[in-house]
Amino acid sequence: MADSEHPRLILHNFLPLDLCKELEFIHKSCCTVGYRPNVLSTTLSHLIATNSAHFILPIIPIRERLREKAEEYFGCQYELFVEFTGLISWCRGASIGWHSDDNRPYLKQRDFAAVCYLNSYDADFKGGIFHFKDGEPADIVPMAGDVIMYTADDQNIHSVDEITEGERITLTLWFSRDVSHDEDSKLISSLSRALLGVGDRKLLSYLPVPGSINMYWFPPDEASSFLSGFDIRCGRLHVLGFDIHQFQKTSHLSASDSSYNFELLSGPLLLARENELFETQFLNIMHALQLVQFYHWKFSSLKTKVEGSTPTPTPTPTPNVIPISSNQKTEIGHLRSAFLKDLQLAEGFFGNSRPIKVMDYGFDWLTFSAAVPEWECYVFKLQKELLLHLPHWRTNQSIFCVPLGHVEE
Repeated sequence: MADSEHPRLILHNFLPLDLCKELEFIHKSCCTVGYRPNVLSTTLSHLIATNSAHFILPIIPIRERLREKAEEYFGCQYELFVEFTGLISWCRGASIGWHSDDNRPYLKQRDFAAVCYLNSYDADFKGGIFHFKDGEPADIVPMAGDVIMYTADDQNIHSVDEITEGERITLTLWFSRDVSHDEDSKLISSLSRALLGVGDRKLLSYLPVPGSINMYWFPPDEASSFLSGFDIRCGRLHVLGFDIHQFQKTSHLSASDSSYNFELLSGPLLLARENELFETQFLNIMHALQLVQFYHWKFSSLKTKVEGSTPTPTPTPTPNVIPISSNQKTEIGHLRSAFLKDLQLAEGFFGNSRPIKVMDYGFDWLTFSAAVPEWECYVFKLQKELLLHLPHWRTNQSIFCVPLGHVEE
C-alpha cells in the first residue's frame, strides 16, 4: 500500500530507452501547441484526426501496464479508467508553480497521474526538475525511462522548475474512477469513423493530414495575425538543417493573405538542405517532418545498412538530389520568412535539437534516402496492427493489447 500521507511511486527504468526514442519520434512528428505557455502536446485524438492513428499502437501497452501498476499500488484494483493520454514537451520558458492536479474545477475527475520521462535532465534539457512540496522523495530529476505516479490531490502538491534549454518530453496519463470520463469510448468512436469502410485487408493512406494552421503556430496568441512567431513544424525542420520548397511553383507568397500562405504547407513540397534540393515529393509539411524525424530516430541503423550495402561504400550522390538554383534559393528564403517570422525565437525554443550521432557522422542524402522506404514499412506495419485490433476494441469498448494469437490475418 502507498504512504497514506503522500501516496506516490517512483519506477526507475520502467520504459526501455528504444521505446522512449520511438515515442519521442512520434511527438516531434505530430505535436501541436499545448495547454499552457511554451508547452507542446500530442494527444491520441489528434493522432486519429490527422490520419496518424497508427502511432497509437506503441502507446497502448504502456497504458495497460501503468493502469495495472496504479491499481495495485494505490489499492483500487479494477476501478481505474484512463481519462487522458498525451505526449507532452516543455520547452524553454515553461514552468509551473506549486499546485495539485485537482485544483481546477473542470479536472476534479482526475484521481491519479503518471508521468513517464522520455528524455533526461542535463543530457537533453536544462531545468525541469519536479518537486513535491511535502513528503519523500521531494525532488525528481527526470531520466529517460523513469516514471512517477501520485494522487492528483492536495496530498501531492508539486511544482516544476523552468526549462532553460532544450525540450523535456514526457508521456503523461491521468486516471479516473469515473467511467463517464473514460477516454477509450471516445477514441474508439473516432477511430471507427476514421476507418469507416476500410476492409480487414485494405490499408489506409499512410500519409498524414495536417490539422488547422492555428494548432501549429507559436506563440498561440499570435496565430490570428501570423505577423510574428513561427510554425512549429517549420521550426523543427529548420533546427535540423532543412528548408522547404514548393513542388510546383503556382504563385508568389501573399503578404496580405496568411491563410493562403499556409495552404502551401498542406500541398506538395520538397526538402532542401544547404545548396541541394531533394527531389522526392512530400504530400505536405507533416509528411516531410515525419520523414526527417524518422531519419534522426533511425540514423544509426540506416547508416549501418547503407554502409553495409557495398564492400567499399563511396559517397555517391543519389539521383534525386540536384543543386539549388539562385531562383530556387530566393523562393526558399521567402518561404522561410513566411513561416519562421521570428527565426531566433524558433531556434531558442527548440534549443539544440540536433541528435549527437548525426552531428558526429555528418549528414548525407544517401542515408536520408534510405529512410523513405524504411518509414513506409514502419507505418504500414502499425496500420496493419491497428486494423486487426480495432474490431476487438469495438466489441469490448476498451483499448487494450490484443494477444497475437487472436490477431490473425
